[in-house]
Amino acid sequence: MSDKTAFSAIDDVVDAAISSKKLVGTVVLMAKDGEIVYRRAAGMADREAGLPMREDTIFRLASVTKPIVTAATMRLIEQGRIGLDDPVTKWLPDFRPKLADGSEPTILIRHLLTHTSGLSYSFEAEDGPYARAGVSDGVDQPGLPLAENLKRIASVPLAFAPGTGWQYSVAMDVIGGVIEKETGRRLGDAVAELVMQPLGLGDTGFSVADRSRLSVAYVDGSPEPKRMSETETVRLLNGSVTFAPDRIFNPDSFHSGGGGMAGTAGDVIAILEALRKGGAPLLSQATVQQMMTNQIGDLLEEARPGFGFGYGWAIIRDPAKAGLPVSAGSLQWGGVYGHHWFIDLERKITLVGLTNTTPEGMWGSFTLDLKKAMAASF
Repeated sequence: MSDKTAFSAIDDVVDAAISSKKLVGTVVLMAKDGEIVYRRAAGMADREAGLPMREDTIFRLASVTKPIVTAATMRLIEQGRIGLDDPVTKWLPDFRPKLADGSEPTILIRHLLTHTSGLSYSFEAEDGPYARAGVSDGVDQPGLPLAENLKRIASVPLAFAPGTGWQYSVAMDVIGGVIEKETGRRLGDAVAELVMQPLGLGDTGFSVADRSRLSVAYVDGSPEPKRMSETETVRLLNGSVTFAPDRIFNPDSFHSGGGGMAGTAGDVIAILEALRKGGAPLLSQATVQQMMTNQIGDLLEEARPGFGFGYGWAIIRDPAKAGLPVSAGSLQWGGVYGHHWFIDLERKITLVGLTNTTPEGMWGSFTLDLKKAMAASF
């Protein structure tokens, strides 16, 4: 249970989201100075079956996968097995997407990690080139092999020359292919060895450890969120995301480095806290500092004022411009199944809010309200 005196503002945010039926269920954890100071499971993990949310509920993580796979990548970089300035073709010789003029630029590992490669996502445009090519965003198309998805991605012209723009993309799925080639193992096995096992974590991976603990997925709706069907298409920005919630049960589904993991809030905050505190036992402090440093100049400034991007997450360079009540240099990201997390480095606070309701739990008022509540508590 939470401390109602110290953290009543956070409790109020969670209570309001559940009572107003913006969310079906959520698990919120907050660490301060390395200690969990707030923990709350609220609402339902399976509304129809009457199963309440528990702190150890497992969620489909979507893009919360990205910082985890980034940490695995950075471990391989520290080991000298992958280089930031190595071309992707060193591991994936057939992965050669071209520019619109037909020329073939060199995509580097750093371009993938910072989303400056010129790649994109299918959901960015309703009938865009990725959708037409049948590219999977990593949360759909159960049973699709990685080799086939990489082939489809490479068939689409790049949006810009690598390093000259920023576009959220399937780049981490390509990184997954690089990791598989380098290690000779499936991505899930490599990530388990590189990230999970050193931290003693066992509930998060590319399969579900205990199906009885897996939350149902829901979509925003009125008067209450709708339970996702076997295939669910959700409008998002200028396009739509197609979900296949049972994808993770199909062992032939490629391990999506951008969105394929499932896990608990406890595991996620443990990974983020290890990085916030300096990286041990995963990474050196110097590597973590690189990850927390803006790597893209002003490439995001027009689209997202006040934001930059490091390795694995967005960086809030100017909180006033971003309109967020956090300290400069704070980190954040989320996941399209309905998740959000942030790290306020100055306050030494990490907050993870995993929900089973999209898109509210990813970028609805719930995410901003949690930040405001954190600021009110500290």
